[in-house]
Amino acid sequence: MGMYGLQGRKVIITGAAHGIGRAIAARLLAEGCDVGIFDIDRNAAEAAAASLRATAGKVVVAAGDVSSKADVEAGIGALMDELGPVDILVNNAGICRIGNVLDTSDADWNATFGINVNGLFHVTRKVAPQMVARRSGAIVNMASWMGKSGVAAYGAYCASKFAVVALTQALACELGEHGVRVNAVAPGLIVETKMRDESELLRARQGLPGSRDRARDIPMRRAGVPDDIAKSVAYLASAEADYITGETINVTGGLWND
Repeated sequence: MGMYGLQGRKVIITGAAHGIGRAIAARLLAEGCDVGIFDIDRNAAEAAAASLRATAGKVVVAAGDVSSKADVEAGIGALMDELGPVDILVNNAGICRIGNVLDTSDADWNATFGINVNGLFHVTRKVAPQMVARRSGAIVNMASWMGKSGVAAYGAYCASKFAVVALTQALACELGEHGVRVNAVAPGLIVETKMRDESELLRARQGLPGSRDRARDIPMRRAGVPDDIAKSVAYLASAEADYITGETINVTGGLWND
């Protein structure tokens, strides 16, 4: 069983059918949690849940788009009905569209904010009130090192992740007195994810260096993997971090340290 005293905790993770979200689900299951997966891809979410159930714990699934308030009301509501009071929320769902700001389409800009920012807003407003009522809970948001540093060709993504950092800080200020902690993780260059695979293809088309070349400039000389992020989420969700709120913790191998 896990090391963080999370046995029996109820967790909802958005975007957990693949990559970082799935790694977080696996880690929190290993810690003894019951996990609800909310993902836009029902088939992938069901496949992930079936695989995760084979190792440990209770996994339930709902499908929907975090950018849709109606989907969140229905899907997150169904997960809350199945799991019971939610102790931990991980706002992980996100997308990345690459392109200079002047070349970014309205559709790509709106999709990026719809999922990365509005999604966090909708899901948190659905889940947090019952944490406030019980005066207990932990929320972990997925930011990015690009939520702390503007990067060429990632304007929409950077802006959305800066917003995640700001919302994390604001929510921490608002919910702290009610016993609810709100933190974020800022991943660096993470491989073995669907988002990274898509990003690599787009970068190659634009003549930009790939992750293998970029990893050579990281102080730890390697890219990160989803488990690196999952470890940090487990810590922030636990009582080991019970006096930490409003933080966005870099998990970048030294790529970014501000």
